[in-house]
Amino acid sequence: MRWLLLWILTVASIHQAMSQNSTAMPPAVTAVDPYNRTQYCKWPCKCPKSPPDCPLGVSLMMDGCDCCKACAMQAGDTCNEADVCDHHKGLYCDYSADKPRYEKGVCAYMVGTGCEHNGVIYRNGQSFQPSCKYQCLCVSGAIGCVSLCADSQPPRVWCPSPRRVKLRDRCCEQWICDEPRKIRKAMPRHAVEVSASDNEVWHKNCVTQTTSWSPCSKTCDRGLSMRISNDNSQCEMVKETRLCNLRPCDIDITKHIKPGKKCLNIYREEQSQNFTISGCVSTRPYRPKYCGVCTDERCCIPYKSKTVQVDFRCPNGALLSWQVMWINACFCNLSCRNPNDIFADLERYYDYPGIVN
Repeated sequence: MRWLLLWILTVASIHQAMSQNSTAMPPAVTAVDPYNRTQYCKWPCKCPKSPPDCPLGVSLMMDGCDCCKACAMQAGDTCNEADVCDHHKGLYCDYSADKPRYEKGVCAYMVGTGCEHNGVIYRNGQSFQPSCKYQCLCVSGAIGCVSLCADSQPPRVWCPSPRRVKLRDRCCEQWICDEPRKIRKAMPRHAVEVSASDNEVWHKNCVTQTTSWSPCSKTCDRGLSMRISNDNSQCEMVKETRLCNLRPCDIDITKHIKPGKKCLNIYREEQSQNFTISGCVSTRPYRPKYCGVCTDERCCIPYKSKTVQVDFRCPNGALLSWQVMWINACFCNLSCRNPNDIFADLERYYDYPGIVN
């Protein structure tokens, strides 16, 4: 009996000890990284006083630790949890080559889905031309297109019956002006041929866009005309300038108007002469055309022109080149405007591009 009593007391003491420790927390277990990965993020954050100066075209982004601003990694660069890829350029960190650690990766482009159009599958980023009027691009399942036909305005004021026609061997329809009093077998002289390269065309990975030349800054003697274009190797919008001369100021053109007429649409000097600018003289003589004048309320403006390059030789022997407006034809009408009116370009006005250079 004595040994039985001792056994009961021992069991009771064990139960009492277990009941007292039932509310105690289990010992902490420390997680161990089996691959011993490098810890790139460290807290608290320690950032430089000023953010880094990133190279041109590289995004300044918050790092993967959400601590500091850093220059984003580019395609082919090594990336990790702290050094993030430039997601503005569609890059992500590809860890597939670092299995099973997944510690370091390489910045790669996201693979987009292709596109389907009229039963044809196009890959992501592929440019294609579904017809002669459009140029399209597949971007991650979406198709974007631009017109290859210039959106020209019909002739106004001087054209009583404008119409759009389909010409042989041409994709885009063209505006022509019917002149009922004069039957012409060929295209009327007021019809302007529009080239797709003067508006929007695809050039490598750039949609080339060029505005029309602005009106000449002066109504007589030398002025300036400007336009905006990204037709360059950097595909950057830049302002281009050319010299223009609608008519000479020191010549009375009204003396050359024929009897019974009120307008002279084209004036041309009898002799060729060299252009001069700031003491520099053109290397060869020219005989340009000028717009004429009217004795009534009409004005004469260019409706067909092109841009030529003129080389000048300066007194010190230096050579320089200028783009110059070369007038081919003018017409006289009642729609006159002040070339110095800053609001004039807000209105649609004989917006015909010049002849292809």
